[in-house]
Amino acid sequence: MSEDRIHHLSRRERQIMDVIYALGEASAAVVREQLTDAPSYSAVRALLRILEDKGHLRHHRDGNRYVFSPTVPPERARETALRHVLRTFFGGSPADAMAALLEFEDLDLDSADYERLAAKIEQARREGR
Repeated sequence: MSEDRIHHLSRRERQIMDVIYALGEASAAVVREQLTDAPSYSAVRALLRILEDKGHLRHHRDGNRYVFSPTVPPERARETALRHVLRTFFGGSPADAMAALLEFEDLDLDSADYERLAAKIEQARREGR
């Protein structure tokens, strides 16, 4: 999925995609329950159909309801979102983004997390990335 397709979602469409990614799959009723200031049930169904028409969702029947799931795996969607954040807020600099994360006062990393990050940095250095 191209980044352009992700960025042409309305605020509500993004919220719905967030719910479905968080849950893995969901019916219109479940999506509606998860939304703040939720629109009507029929509006949620319409938005789900729009997202399906745009290629972001697919559905299967479960009894008399439709259950929606993303067409793009979470890992790929995460990568697309991170690339967008890097370009938009950090001038494309992964180092600036990582430094900003490490400056969070409520950062909750343990020694294993720091070791994992250090290993990833060393691997990237060896691979010339």
